[in-house]
Amino acid sequence: MTSPLSSNALFYLGPVPVTAAVVTTWAIMAGLTLGGILLTRSLSRKPSATQAALELIVEAVDGQIRDTMGVEPSPYRAFIGTLFLFIFVANWSSLVPGVEPPTAQIETDAALALVVFIAVIWYGIRAGGVRGYLATFASPNPIMIPLNFLESLTRTFSLVVRLFGNVMSGVFVVGIVLSVAGLLVPIPLMALDLLTGAVQAYIFAVLAMVFIAGAVTEGNKETKTSGLGAQS
Repeated sequence: MTSPLSSNALFYLGPVPVTAAVVTTWAIMAGLTLGGILLTRSLSRKPSATQAALELIVEAVDGQIRDTMGVEPSPYRAFIGTLFLFIFVANWSSLVPGVEPPTAQIETDAALALVVFIAVIWYGIRAGGVRGYLATFASPNPIMIPLNFLESLTRTFSLVVRLFGNVMSGVFVVGIVLSVAGLLVPIPLMALDLLTGAVQAYIFAVLAMVFIAGAVTEGNKETKTSGLGAQS
């Protein structure tokens, strides 16, 4: 088994190397996009079993957003739902023979964490404006600016480490047991690995919601504070 910190290029697009993790990621994105189009192109007021299942998933995502963020879910549904589904499918892609989950590569996890980092900034600015968002770094006082900025970086890094460590370790352990004990013995470990993958997708999505909620709440608070100061 190759090192999870190294990636071998399958081919090159000009000077850019394309690894197996990138190809798998493209395949997952294409599959989710195509599946979303096919499953939602004929929605009706009398839902079929498939539509009912989809609506149940959407309601579950909405309920989790309400419980975690305490806000109306519609502005965040697409991002959080897509993030969870992608990580879930990526973690479970090991069910396909010969496929290693792209989330077992640190580059993929870093990209996902970067997406969350940008989303936090985007939703924070949308809630309180650029000035309101930047003012959150000075809460509760300007002395905290360096520490608050450092916190935003370290929590992003923690997303990378948590997802990478759990997914990579599961793949690594199953691979070792499979090479030593044969085909049937690792099946319980594989089931545990799949459960871990589902849990990690859920945790990643929940942490993304917590980070976004913090930025939105603080941004709104700073906006209201600035408005009250202007009125006085």
